[in-house]
Amino acid sequence: MDKLLALKAFVETVRCGGFSAAGRALGMATSSLTRLVSALEAELQSVLLNRSTRQVSVTEAGRAYYERAVAILEALDEADAAIADRGSQARGRLNVSVPVEFGRRIIAPHVGRLLERHPELELNLRLNDEVVDLLGERVDVAVRLGSAVVSEDVVSLRVGQFQRWLVASPDYLARSQPVNEPQELLAHDCLRFDFGAAGQRWQFSAAGEVQQVAVRGPLQSNNGDVLREAALAGQGVTLLADWLVRADVASGGLVRLLAQYEVAPGAMSGAISVLYLPNQRGSRRVAAFIAFLREVLDAEA
Repeated sequence: MDKLLALKAFVETVRCGGFSAAGRALGMATSSLTRLVSALEAELQSVLLNRSTRQVSVTEAGRAYYERAVAILEALDEADAAIADRGSQARGRLNVSVPVEFGRRIIAPHVGRLLERHPELELNLRLNDEVVDLLGERVDVAVRLGSAVVSEDVVSLRVGQFQRWLVASPDYLARSQPVNEPQELLAHDCLRFDFGAAGQRWQFSAAGEVQQVAVRGPLQSNNGDVLREAALAGQGVTLLADWLVRADVASGGLVRLLAQYEVAPGAMSGAISVLYLPNQRGSRRVAAFIAFLREVLDAEA
């Protein structure tokens, strides 16, 4: 028995829900695939799949074995890709983690260009606002907005910059007190991104002077577009990335406030950084994505 081929046959059968579909996916005769899975069960002395005339289902032992088998096959693919990745072309699977709205609005509209430029690249774009564990979650590149982590275990490369704009709808401003100074926000409903306790103080910088305002309001979210929609609906003042609200300000849906100040949640910066593990230095896949991201950010700027 070819153990590697048997693992592939078993995994594909589980994914496809049957031998016939798995055979078609792998380009194998159904009878050959069935024999491979049966030989694997015989070697393990355990039933991995329940067979009936209508369907194939996974046993408890089969489910546990499936998860391990998938990990083995993915690790093998990664090992193959790591060798191929040192060649002249970017090829193989690239796992990229990006913040949700940044991914949707900045990267997604241009991702076709990256794939056309590198036809042998297989991109897995994960949208996630949480801080990811590059090693544990098998992420090749993570895009970070704001202050990036400085660590010997991770390479951090700054690739761009953004501003945060203080905005509110004309409707909200018409029925509220004016906002001419940062401290006047204490009298307003502030729609806040969930950065934790430190992020609930908005910091205003101008002419070398820094002010902090402990803002409060009816809504807090870990998704910027939720806050944007609430602001458009006239629910309060919010602090969001310029790339998220620039079109709304241009159309008049939102009004930018206190533009003379540089504003941030606490001491957070406006850096756009990419993070990757040290063993990815020299990776053609990583370099291709970084070059693409720089190009997109330059165009946005």
